[in-house]
Amino acid sequence: MERTIEVELAQQLMAGQPEAFDRFVEYFRPKIFHYSWLMCGDREDAEEVAQETLLKVFESIDQVRDPAKIKFWVFRVAKNVCLMKRRRSVFAPARELSLDEFLPVRNHDRDQVRLEIADWSALPEEQAQQAEMRKMLESAIRQLPEMYRSVILLRDMEELSTQEAARILDVGEDVVKTRLHRARLAVRKVLDEYLRGMEVNHGTASAQ
Repeated sequence: MERTIEVELAQQLMAGQPEAFDRFVEYFRPKIFHYSWLMCGDREDAEEVAQETLLKVFESIDQVRDPAKIKFWVFRVAKNVCLMKRRRSVFAPARELSLDEFLPVRNHDRDQVRLEIADWSALPEEQAQQAEMRKMLESAIRQLPEMYRSVILLRDMEELSTQEAARILDVGEDVVKTRLHRARLAVRKVLDEYLRGMEVNHGTASAQ
């Protein structure tokens, strides 16, 4: 359904229909802002990135040949604008943390090595949508090194294909798959620790 809406908006904008740009902005601005906020780490930067991205897309819409590729085009522009903004921003981190700081620790259980992480995909839908869970998820993503953060945002948050993400990031599809796998493990570790803490707190409360 979303892809159909995006194609229609692109077609209207490319055809120069009245109010097409306003509808395009209304639909894509929240998506660009959310992506940029998690990538840049600052709301003010994200506001500027969203505004500049939409302006650049509007100015270069004649370069879009296939309306079905509009989301790919938008986020490719957003990625470039966000990276430039982040390099200049006073909010850019002093150093990029290593992904190893977020990955689960491997524990030896007899002769096996296993990862202590929760099965995120098995979480009840209503729980996954809770505000606190959403907050933890976004926090975990923001902590990832940039190259992993960009992949998980494009693939899992924006639901772009592996091929589209690879083209946006200028890397191979195998690289996208590898980074996405490692990013998901790191995020799951953070959510696992949060859920285990909830279980402990819930058990303590129940015992009182």
